[in-house]
Amino acid sequence: MTHNSLGGSEMQMTIRIPDEYEKKVARIGKKMGLKRSDIFRLAIKQFIEENLKEDDSVPFEKVRHLLGVGESGVRDLGQHHRDYLIKKVRKGG
Repeated sequence: MTHNSLGGSEMQMTIRIPDEYEKKVARIGKKMGLKRSDIFRLAIKQFIEENLKEDDSVPFEKVRHLLGVGESGVRDLGQHHRDYLIKKVRKGG
């Protein structure tokens, strides 16, 4: 571990990635003027932040934005979903 200019410590890491990822990272780096290490740090930071959010600790919170988005056109589907499913299966599709 080394110390950075902000007084914190840093760990050096070696990772293996598929060739196709390396090419894409190189392309992004060239396009954005970033070093590969910067891109990997940003990707890891985003992954950590997305997976440690307090409100995402409950599975419901992960799909909350999807609720009410789809519409079947069947008004009583929630109450009679089993009947509709059986009817669909018996018809064969």
